[in-house]
Amino acid sequence: MSIKIPTLQSVAINKRATKFYALAFTVATTSLMTALSMTSISAQAAGLNELFNSSSASQSKFLPVDEAFQVTSSTKATSKGTRLSITFDITPGHYVYKDQLALSFPKGISATPFTFNQTPVSIDDPTFGKVPVFTQRSVVATTMLTTNNGKGAKNAPIIIGWQGCAKAGLCYPPEKIKTKVNIAATRR
Repeated sequence: MSIKIPTLQSVAINKRATKFYALAFTVATTSLMTALSMTSISAQAAGLNELFNSSSASQSKFLPVDEAFQVTSSTKATSKGTRLSITFDITPGHYVYKDQLALSFPKGISATPFTFNQTPVSIDDPTFGKVPVFTQRSVVATTMLTTNNGKGAKNAPIIIGWQGCAKAGLCYPPEKIKTKVNIAATRR
């Protein structure tokens, strides 16, 4: 029976080989983890692009909120205050919640309840239950703004809040539009 005893030279070669294999293993593991994480990020990005991509290369399932709904406001001074009109141009396949339309304004300003140029339809919404919504192409909501003291107000900050959905299954987060309005003095 013979036992082979490694010489110093073979031990040195084994140490170098071990370091080499450890380095190769570390590089391979790091490369694999990087590739997997990039794949995950790419997959997530692809999923988001599938929902909201606006490039012409691929057709998006859902429009960005500013393309699904074009919202504008206008004012007109009257003897009873200032009429604020909010126009919703609604892309077919989308709707706006009637009861989610709201105004925020500073103390000392009042607003009448909204009137609408269209009649809402009632839907059974998965989030809010049975609610009135506007599905028409163009809807105008109108209110009258006045100051509590009857005097005019310049550049009064007004926030218009609203929310809409796509019938295909996406509800957009509530939107807020900030604007400034000159409120006319009322005549008594």
